[in-house]
Amino acid sequence: MNVNLQHFEAFMEAAHYAGQKKLILCSSGNLSYRIGNQVLISGTGTWLPKIKEHEIAVCNLETGVLQNGVKPSMESMFHLDLLRKRPEINVVFHCQSRYATVIACMKNKPTNFNVTAEIPCYVGREIPIVPYYRPGSPELAKAVVEALQNHDAALLTNHGQVFVGTDFDDALQKATFFEMACRFIVSSNFQYNTLTDEQIDDLVSYVQGKK
Repeated sequence: MNVNLQHFEAFMEAAHYAGQKKLILCSSGNLSYRIGNQVLISGTGTWLPKIKEHEIAVCNLETGVLQNGVKPSMESMFHLDLLRKRPEINVVFHCQSRYATVIACMKNKPTNFNVTAEIPCYVGREIPIVPYYRPGSPELAKAVVEALQNHDAALLTNHGQVFVGTDFDDALQKATFFEMACRFIVSSNFQYNTLTDEQIDDLVSYVQGKK
């Protein structure tokens, strides 16, 4: 499958939407999109809220070789590796939404984010927390890929969040619901209830039965 204008337009639409919803600010965050054996990745230093076609890199998925001369995001290592290791996903989204990043910067982070049904049903009942590593470093890339081997969302200490999805809507929904949960947690002054395992099992079974 070859990359075409529609793929770039879908990428830009998703990136601009993420900016409108304040999941990212200015040049924070990055986005990737698998099309066959090629990957679109936001260029290094680009602003996702207003990214243009000429700021999107095209890479070979297997080799990482650039195909259009645009330098990809400094976090492209974990984007490409996640897409290689998880063939069922097509989008990787790294962001720094407001309340989730507040929690990412806390000393004593919550370990249970299941404050509403949306988290266990759409984001994941467990959210791994990645220790701090320098952005763009091989150590960070390795840690993110390990955290997301069996999860669809991860919280990066003093950094932000990473979400994966089958498409743009899937990844953006996970980011939005996680930010919502973190907003509830912070706004409650950390006096919040979480769903029990039994309640989560019941919810997941119900949702799966409706699909």
